[in-house]
Amino acid sequence: MNLVIDIGNTLIKVAVFEKEFLLFKDQFQQDTVLSGIRSITEQYEIKHGIISHVAALDSNIMNKIKDLVNLIVLNHDTRIPFSNNYLTPKTLGVDRLALVAAASKQFPKQNTLIIDAGSCITFDFLNEFNSYTGGAISPGIEMRYKAVNHFTSNLPLLKRTERIPSVGDSTENAIHQGILNGVILEIEGVISQYLAKNQKLTVVLTGGDTIFLAKNLKSSIFATPNFLLEGLNSILIHNIDE
Repeated sequence: MNLVIDIGNTLIKVAVFEKEFLLFKDQFQQDTVLSGIRSITEQYEIKHGIISHVAALDSNIMNKIKDLVNLIVLNHDTRIPFSNNYLTPKTLGVDRLALVAAASKQFPKQNTLIIDAGSCITFDFLNEFNSYTGGAISPGIEMRYKAVNHFTSNLPLLKRTERIPSVGDSTENAIHQGILNGVILEIEGVISQYLAKNQKLTVVLTGGDTIFLAKNLKSSIFATPNFLLEGLNSILIHNIDE
């Protein structure tokens, strides 16, 4: 069995796979992740593991995880199942590598746009020849709310609402409308740009805001919240089978 660990900006997500099948997943704060992983290794016969971290992880915790699991630490030197044409591969986030790996496995020989709506919104494109060409990085929904509050004197810090106001008829509604409708239009616009260049395009939406965005986007998409974890598992299998 494979153990997959994703150290994100907010939470640490952990999953167990039997080959390509997801058996278990959970999420932890950094101060509880070690006990959580120890419990998982007691319940499942873990043979291999992979860890991806876009946020810092305490080195002591990392070393103790390595004592529990035969672990690959994903970086720009790790073997991946696609051709990477990014001009600065050393600066490419490992989370984006994992997302593209998932697209390579699940949508072979298809032009695929992967949209990850988390702390940031990332757009990544894998063409039909299994070549990654790059994408874009944009502020995420929560980041936009914080920016509106931080960089102004009087605008409040709000939490995302589930219903986008049709008109900003108050200051709070104006913020909600501007941020949420802006994100929707941005994503729809990027999809349209890629569709203009690729008549056949598969669009995948993942990340923490998947459910909210999927309900509001008009474009045809595959909404899959586990896409990054599945991509990490694909990279792990690719390295085990080398």
